[in-house]
Amino acid sequence: QVQLVESGGGLVQAGGSLRLSCAASGRTFSYYAMGWFRQAPGKEREFVASITWSGGTTYYANSMKGRFTISRDNAKNTVVLQMNSLKAEDTAVYYCAAGPSAVAQSAQAYHTWGQGTQVAVSS
Repeated sequence: QVQLVESGGGLVQAGGSLRLSCAASGRTFSYYAMGWFRQAPGKEREFVASITWSGGTTYYANSMKGRFTISRDNAKNTVVLQMNSLKAEDTAVYYCAAGPSAVAQSAQAYHTWGQGTQVAVSS
């Protein structure tokens, strides 16, 4: 089993950047694909990005392509989401999650979740 803890959220102005980190505990971290999701108030949780267990392939939601970058370091048991050119509509709680396949963009496909970190973008 793996446990996940996100950090790095905060308040930033539109156009700014934030770097979210997800620290994983447990020896099985490198077995799993990892994903980032977000949930704004009153909205469903939505896919942001995912990465294969090796880090060799990444996937992004269309609205994040070119602005967000997901990466992982299996030696350090961490996954990072670098967010640039932030917009007010990026405001949400961001969650990292572990699952069997990075191709999956449905939250139901991921079995382990962190507690989330709040990102607020002021316009």
